[in-house]
Amino acid sequence: MTEDLTSHLDRWQEEVESAELQKLLGGVHDAANAIVSIHPGAGGTESQDWAEMLLRMYLRWAEKKDFKTEMIDYQEGEEAGIKSATFTVTGPYAYGYLSSEVGVHRLVRISPFDAAKRRHTSFASVFVFPEIDEDVQVEINEKDLRIDTYRSSGKGGQHVNVTDSAVRITHIPTGVVTQCQNERSQHRNKEMAMKVLRARLYDLKMKEQQEKVEAMHDTKKEIAWGNQIRSYVFQPYRMVKDHRTKVEIGDVDRVMDGDLDPFIKAFLLNRSA
Repeated sequence: MTEDLTSHLDRWQEEVESAELQKLLGGVHDAANAIVSIHPGAGGTESQDWAEMLLRMYLRWAEKKDFKTEMIDYQEGEEAGIKSATFTVTGPYAYGYLSSEVGVHRLVRISPFDAAKRRHTSFASVFVFPEIDEDVQVEINEKDLRIDTYRSSGKGGQHVNVTDSAVRITHIPTGVVTQCQNERSQHRNKEMAMKVLRARLYDLKMKEQQEKVEAMHDTKKEIAWGNQIRSYVFQPYRMVKDHRTKVEIGDVDRVMDGDLDPFIKAFLLNRSA
């Protein structure tokens, strides 16, 4: 009976904490689904491997939240890791939660790719966009688009398409490029690439408006895009530290297995304050 009560209390505590987090999500698109894109920094295989580790971390986080994920684009690295990955996260307040992850993530560890076993520092960037509803107007002129098709790449065998079903869309005025190769249907890949393009153009428009507001008030606020937001140290000690909120967690494995809520909650509390 005690075990049963403890189990119920744990579940209720999780529900209360989830409700507390949602109270902090009052942004225009916080309730929306999210589109997440991960890119390695300079450093070749080491950074590409780090980018793939981050991808696994976010997929595990989404799984723990019972959110649905769908891979839109996945570009493998030559030796290990990924060159880039873009996926959607579908669930209540997915964008609100994951907006805390936008920025540069830093890894310090003994490189498994270095025969001399030296310590390396790697970087990867995480971008998150809200999935825009169809009724939100984002003006896209067909004349401004260059649409290319190419053959999907994969891990080999039956996973590689033999037709040019992958789609890459370039928005010429802004230089924004989106692509999708996950589906076997070229039409479906184009549809998904357009969805990502709409989200990125909307995000770009919102940032331009924010910059105008900041210029009017003559302020210089920190822009999250290009700044290191979190460090993951595997050696010589083990710790994950968020540089914005100062939250530190010593259990690195737990974090890499998708336990991001302490960082997300601290970020949202900070933003709310």
